[in-house]
Amino acid sequence: MDNSTTEKKGLHLLLISIHGLIRGHDLELGCDADTGGQTKYVVELARALGQQQAVARVDLVTRRLVDKTVSTDYCHHIEVLADNVRIVRIDCADQQYLPKEQLWDHLENFSDNLLAYLHHHHLMPDVIHSHYADAGYVGTLLSHQLSVPLIHTGHSLGRSKRSRLLASGVKGEEIEKRYNMSRRIEAEETTLGVAARVITSTNQEIDEQYGLYDFYQPNKMRVVPPGTDLVHFHPPEGNEKQSAIANEINRFLTDADKPMILTISRPDHRKNIVTLIEAYGASDELQQMANLVIIAGNRDDIRDLEAGSQEVLTGLLLSIDQYDLYGKVAYPKHHLADDVSVMYRLAALSGGVFINPALTEPFGLTLIEAAASGLPIVATEDGGPLDIVSNCKNGYLIDPLDHTQIIKQLRKVISEKQKWTILAANGVAGVNNYYSWQGHAETYLKVIKPVIEQTEPVIRMKLQRRSRLYRNRAIFSDLDQSLLGDPADLPAFSQIIRDNSRCSSFGIATGRRLDSALKLIKASKMPLPDTLVTSLGTEIYYGQYLTRDSAWTDHIDYLWRPDKVRALLNDIPGIRLQQKIEQSRYKIGYFYDAAQAPDIDEIRQLLLQHEQTVNIVFSFGQFLDIIPVRASKGLALRWYAEQWDIPLEHILVAGGSGADEDMIRGNTLAVIVANRHNEELSELIELDRVYYAKQPYAAGILEAINYYDFFDRCQVPDD
Repeated sequence: MDNSTTEKKGLHLLLISIHGLIRGHDLELGCDADTGGQTKYVVELARALGQQQAVARVDLVTRRLVDKTVSTDYCHHIEVLADNVRIVRIDCADQQYLPKEQLWDHLENFSDNLLAYLHHHHLMPDVIHSHYADAGYVGTLLSHQLSVPLIHTGHSLGRSKRSRLLASGVKGEEIEKRYNMSRRIEAEETTLGVAARVITSTNQEIDEQYGLYDFYQPNKMRVVPPGTDLVHFHPPEGNEKQSAIANEINRFLTDADKPMILTISRPDHRKNIVTLIEAYGASDELQQMANLVIIAGNRDDIRDLEAGSQEVLTGLLLSIDQYDLYGKVAYPKHHLADDVSVMYRLAALSGGVFINPALTEPFGLTLIEAAASGLPIVATEDGGPLDIVSNCKNGYLIDPLDHTQIIKQLRKVISEKQKWTILAANGVAGVNNYYSWQGHAETYLKVIKPVIEQTEPVIRMKLQRRSRLYRNRAIFSDLDQSLLGDPADLPAFSQIIRDNSRCSSFGIATGRRLDSALKLIKASKMPLPDTLVTSLGTEIYYGQYLTRDSAWTDHIDYLWRPDKVRALLNDIPGIRLQQKIEQSRYKIGYFYDAAQAPDIDEIRQLLLQHEQTVNIVFSFGQFLDIIPVRASKGLALRWYAEQWDIPLEHILVAGGSGADEDMIRGNTLAVIVANRHNEELSELIELDRVYYAKQPYAAGILEAINYYDFFDRCQVPDD
């Protein structure tokens, strides 16, 4: 095994990344789920660290593969990336290429072989840096055996992935069988307990992902944003207007010389594209100033896309039509990967702006690419953009649900020409300082040197593992008539939710649409719920990424014919459709006037007679909502409980109106707050598991938490 390297005084860094296909050239990105961003990151990190004066040697360790199905490049023991940087491939028990989920039984063998290699070549690294849970497991073993500090980067976390899989409809048992999720999470917990430092990309990642772990120790975590390819992304050269993608964009536009408002994202509801169009459509001045260019993936036929993408793109087209934005908005169907950098430069040449209006944005790579291209930005005040705008000072943050803010900041960037030049220059300089590979490597060394030199002690918190691997209880509340109403009690409620976030999930079940609910939650300064049940139980979203439960959507589509329902109720006296913002794909909302309208039972009978099997929800004495027969707040709650394996007896629900009734009935623990609407829920007073609080809103829920001793015993009191 060739051990040649140019020796120089300095640090020896040992990087471990076990799964995927790792080599120094022509990375096979995207060939499978294991060969993606992480493989590219660790190779570029190794090269960048090797160029630092303080670093003598970088060894990137991975599995050696002897497998006819993959390139022979992966069977070489040593691959030299630079004079002092190498990929070292270590034999593992099974030399066939295996997905990461099947590696767990072989990791001890890999660790033993790596230890033997280090001893044989008299190599003692100054630090071990593990990447992902499998490498964290190996790194933990080696750290103990060599007495060398461990640095860890998770890249993605098991608890978050499990949430996304559950949202996609995969059952808990199947997740365990297919992904070995328990072993992965246990490895992550152990690694977090041992690591001297954990490196993340954003502050939000620390709070909202690692915060779910028992061995979460924020004092050991440091944000080091990844580097960006500054060769590919750079300010305009002047020839971009002759590109093919420029011609493709221009064919949509009446006046292609206007400044460009550019957005690039997947056609995903979380990216909030339709809200951006609505804001643009509501401002005649903004339309006169600039064109809007929307790059929302590639497509041949919208009807061939998955349901979520279809819904977003259909909404995009309907909004363009509603505001008559033809000739002002470009939305090309196709673009190449190399076109993306050209589009940033086209927007910069036009004196335009890049906007990311996403509801949530964990990192914001497009914002960094735009900044590197000399294009000012406007971005959601969430997650990564907070760090990017703070570091680069190249744009403005917005509430992504506030049309007025969106319009104001876009106009500000485009109209203030002198300021535009300053923002553009700040962005280029900021990316070079904070998001280049050189800057990344320099910051990285500043983080790890105190640990190596023991000049910064590692303070370990007193930690305790929970009795179960996953959360075993939850609190769900309606928004308007249960939780919100008295701002004075919200801080105490929010704090108790945060204090118990590892053992208990927090959910909102509301009649509001997602965008409306998020706006209210943000204005109330509450923590973002782990689960959002919206539009009266017709939609379920999970986690900080607001992952939509697509299996629930498919489930409730049964027998749902909204056009037929609207046609039948169109001429009924005393009912009229609510405004557009209260309507959704699976919820038809009406105002109900009891003085003129038929009885609710008569309306139900009318629909049944015409073979419309639906759920009718009447609340606050004036709102009549029609939803699919398989949907309601209570049914959504029970779907959640089954998916997440939480007993109904361990779920506390809070309600205040008739819309909450089926959520309260049954085996859940329940509280009806004192400000309940009239007597809509008075008939539940005889039920054992329903507590009528003496206080309103959040104070009433806190009262019930104490009454049920919810976080200590989760039991129903005898009295």
